[in-house]
Amino acid sequence: MKFSTIVCALAVTSATAFAPNTGMRASTTLNAVDRRAMFGQIAAAAVVVALPGMASADGAVSTATITKSKVLYGSRIADLKSAVAAGDFDAVADEKNAFILFNSGAYPQAKTKANKKAAIEGTNAIFAAIRSKDKAALKSAYENYVSTNNIRELPTVTADGPTPGQGYATDYSYLYRTKAAAIYVR
Repeated sequence: MKFSTIVCALAVTSATAFAPNTGMRASTTLNAVDRRAMFGQIAAAAVVVALPGMASADGAVSTATITKSKVLYGSRIADLKSAVAAGDFDAVADEKNAFILFNSGAYPQAKTKANKKAAIEGTNAIFAAIRSKDKAALKSAYENYVSTNNIRELPTVTADGPTPGQGYATDYSYLYRTKAAAIYVR
């Protein structure tokens, strides 16, 4: 909001800076256009062309961000399997944000609206079971949520050991700081 206000203020300022001075004498030739008027028209045209593009810019939805959301938050949800089996309501409630972020990040587009609605209903069923302290309902709702949304655990990857490999190459990888993140350093 602040950024768009600043951009609009700069656009208005530049347009008024190049506006023709009303105190000047009229030009004696009919085809003469002064520089201020020309630059004012160019600036106004640039603003008209640029504003609709800025209003509809949405770079947050891509296959990379959807995959990152599914992997990061899905693995946090999958890691709750033992807590759900033990009936640990507090552990599941502590990961409420993982459910919210998974639902919004894994299904951000209009074409996945039905999947998002089903995921939200599954989340609501899980937290209804937590509120009622019903272990069987929690287990059933959790298993349904995990299977419906195709949530899997991340493998534990180590640089050497039982599951050797390299899980990521840079700090920008979505596997960074997860149990699937291992990097080989010589």
